[in-house]
Amino acid sequence: MKILLLIALAVVAAAPTLAQDPAKNPPTEFPKEWIDPDTGHRVVRLTDEPGSQSLYFHQNPYTATGDKMVFTSRAGLHVYDFKTGKSKLLVEGRTGSLVVGPKTRQAYYVKDGSVYATSLDTGETRLIVKRPDLRGGSGFGLNADETLLGGSYVEDGRQFVNPTPPAPGQPGDNYPGKGNMMQQRLAAKLPMALYTINIKSGEVKEFYHATDWLNHVQFSPTDPELMMFCHEGPWHEVDRIWSIRIDGSNRRLMHKRTMDMEIAGHEFFGPGNMIWYDLQTPKSQVFWLAGVNVVNDKRIRYKVPREEWSVHFNVSPDGKLFAGDGGGPNSVAAPGNGQWIYLFVPDGDRLKTQRLVNLAKHNYGLEPNVTFTPDQKWIVFRSNMLGPTFVFAVEVQKSK
Repeated sequence: MKILLLIALAVVAAAPTLAQDPAKNPPTEFPKEWIDPDTGHRVVRLTDEPGSQSLYFHQNPYTATGDKMVFTSRAGLHVYDFKTGKSKLLVEGRTGSLVVGPKTRQAYYVKDGSVYATSLDTGETRLIVKRPDLRGGSGFGLNADETLLGGSYVEDGRQFVNPTPPAPGQPGDNYPGKGNMMQQRLAAKLPMALYTINIKSGEVKEFYHATDWLNHVQFSPTDPELMMFCHEGPWHEVDRIWSIRIDGSNRRLMHKRTMDMEIAGHEFFGPGNMIWYDLQTPKSQVFWLAGVNVVNDKRIRYKVPREEWSVHFNVSPDGKLFAGDGGGPNSVAAPGNGQWIYLFVPDGDRLKTQRLVNLAKHNYGLEPNVTFTPDQKWIVFRSNMLGPTFVFAVEVQKSK
């Protein structure tokens, strides 16, 4: 797959310095493409809409052939065409729980209390089911044969009201902080359920009920009846990563903590029946990228140096490469964490690291959320390094 874009006559040879304070010095144009001077890798800005964002790191945005990708902006849901380098607005207004069916080429999402499917090619939209009560849980998972959506929700209609973080530069005396907020939500013990939605019929089935905070719902990429979910909360207080059959059977804890302050999280499925996750033994001191095979329970750990730890990791479609989005000065790996987009290649029990993009000007209040394109030639991420947020892609191999 090639990214064909209109390129300025001269490629920007240095990292962009535009929009350090766009409110005081608004730029007339943002660079479309440049070679990162610190890494030698080509970076392309894919979106033109300020405030545009790629999806959360485990929500698939791509078609199977890799020709199209979805992203969001204040205007709504957009589809980007890698062949033309153009994007168009697909769905107006705010959407939630967004995920793309790579084979069906449909975007599945919630809008105004209903679940819809929209074709990335034609824009044709179909109502799947109207269920305003499916709130307060995770975004959608999509199963391997693209017949079911899955998620979690609060059953009795109650909602936990998250305290609003203060605006930049404003006092935050009444904001408890994310850690305390997560503690309060965990302690609320709201009744929740896991559910599936039949994409064809709209039938909703609940199959597991708990007062734990159920989140991060994902489906196995190979087994259409296997789901992963997490017990959300302060990571050092929860055994987080679980798998379950969608008939409610065989619920299994996939990683059990063994020491005080051990944490495991930001879990995601990879090829070969693998669940990968960030593991720290204990928190903020010893870092790993860990994996467990859901079929045979084989476990893998790759040591990660503090400076290469990432808020989110991800894996290539063939399972041979990993990517990371680095971390900011307030991350759990601070001090010393690096602000980079990383490429990792397994080497024994460690990872060979290559820096792809310098994110020194990125504010990690926005998480970059790296994903590989289906052809594995690009890593897509979101960033505010130019001031406004845009979606970018960095070439995995250096351009010749």
